[in-house]
Amino acid sequence: MKSGIGTACVLVGKTGLVVAALMAVNAVGDIYDFQTGKILAGARSPDGKGFVNSMDTILCGYNVASPAMSSNTTIGVVATNADLSKTEITKVAQMAHDGLTRTINPVHTQFDGDTIFGLATGTLKIKVSAGTVGMIAAAVTAQAVIRAVMEAEGIPGLPSYRDLQSSPGLYP
Repeated sequence: MKSGIGTACVLVGKTGLVVAALMAVNAVGDIYDFQTGKILAGARSPDGKGFVNSMDTILCGYNVASPAMSSNTTIGVVATNADLSKTEITKVAQMAHDGLTRTINPVHTQFDGDTIFGLATGTLKIKVSAGTVGMIAAAVTAQAVIRAVMEAEGIPGLPSYRDLQSSPGLYP
């Protein structure tokens, strides 16, 4: 299925802390709405009206002996206005990968180049914990992945979430 670019941003209460994510999604795994458990995009069933659940298919033995090569990846950046050191923003980027695990299954396979970069502008005047920023980064990363799927526009032979919602069964 066709995915794309998604963004998400949060202003944390009245603290002035901003954490945002920009994700380009072309994952091998299925994309899930982590709040409902519903598959939003992924390997479609033979009739095109549903999904096969890639992980269940793998657990049944599909492609275990000789998995197919692919050129998929999910790549992005998390950014904050927090004043964080290089070590701290690296930890934030590592924690943001939890957002991928919430929304993509399987994730971090040998066929994906799943990568998240981190940046901190250092303009926030209050000191915040890198751990807290990382937790928030995981949440905005997950939301950005979902938006990348839900906002993508399909192309011939590669339908998007929108296409399947507007014309279920049209894409066998």
